[in-house]
Amino acid sequence: KQWYQRRVAITAGMIVQEAKRSIWDAMCVIRNLVRDNRIVYGGGSNEISCAIAVSAAADKVPSIEQYAMRAFADALESVPMALAENSGLAPFATLAEVKSRQIKEDNPRLGIDCMDAGENDMKVQHVIETLIGKKQQIMLATQLVRMILKIDDVRSPGEGE
Repeated sequence: KQWYQRRVAITAGMIVQEAKRSIWDAMCVIRNLVRDNRIVYGGGSNEISCAIAVSAAADKVPSIEQYAMRAFADALESVPMALAENSGLAPFATLAEVKSRQIKEDNPRLGIDCMDAGENDMKVQHVIETLIGKKQQIMLATQLVRMILKIDDVRSPGEGE
């Protein structure tokens, strides 16, 4: 076979694999909606809203725990930052603008306009996620960080001597 025939065969195989993955993802979304039909708006809007709430709660904590809370809020902001960067937008500027608009307009539905539709309101753009999926993502990420911190706390023999 010539090189271009092999390339077409490889590309066709990749397309089939991507189609299978997309169908599997859609079935998982439907499964999650059957389990719990509540939704949240996507585009990083819920992560930004949660980060704002966690930061506000950290302001009320006088102990050193406020730093862990602020770090958690920063971690939540990594999702909209990645969305902005992957959409070809300036991640820091885009996040700062959407975050300030969420606070100023008191609109937790404002997220990253990945499709360049000229609208940051995810309700208007019909960008949604299942609540159960979002909860699972945040819980898994939190558990992973807790495991890493516990491993950091383990001392090797002879270490504190």
